[in-house]
Amino acid sequence: MSFFSNFSSDHCPGTITGNPLSGLNEKVCIQAEKIFDAGILQTRLENYNILLTDPTPANPTYPLTFVSARSVTSGGIISNLSVERQSEGCLARVQATVTVPIEVVYVDANGVEGTAASSITLNEDVLMYVPPASVMPFTVTSVASCVSPEGTFDAQTGSFTISACVTVILKVAMQVELLIPSYGYCAIPPAQEYSQEVCSGFFELPLYPQGRSCCKK
Repeated sequence: MSFFSNFSSDHCPGTITGNPLSGLNEKVCIQAEKIFDAGILQTRLENYNILLTDPTPANPTYPLTFVSARSVTSGGIISNLSVERQSEGCLARVQATVTVPIEVVYVDANGVEGTAASSITLNEDVLMYVPPASVMPFTVTSVASCVSPEGTFDAQTGSFTISACVTVILKVAMQVELLIPSYGYCAIPPAQEYSQEVCSGFFELPLYPQGRSCCKK
């Protein structure tokens, strides 16, 4: 059982059936991150140079053969942030450097597979909605994902030159207290333990052979 296999109660998350007002019993103040605006940016990088740090195992034997690279977290690192409000409306020019940590997989000259840390850096310049001035400040955050299927090793610099597909989502957010209607606390059903049922089929066999069908001609 879980939320997705037990919809018998209004206190379990899931699809609403019938009157959505049925079961509402209070207004609740919750602390949450409110997203005022968000935008997605997707970029294909060609001939992008990345430096390697913290190789595992240490001291690989050069040259290295590229296997793959991908982001290791869902969060991008924001730096050099500039928010310039426009003269009309609540739009602002948002400029930021987004750094995406990645893990590079390679095989060294001895055939030993290893990994190393690196990063991809993008400079973003976009228009976004920002809330009016208030006591509580908003923040600009990012979600980022990157994958690189191909790369070549540069023996002179000890780096890789890669092609990569990068997705960055910029968000204007603020921690707020929201007043929302509530159906009450969630009813947590018991979890169903996973089992491979290795004896399935065996226990269903009869204890002794039934009939003599194998002897019939």
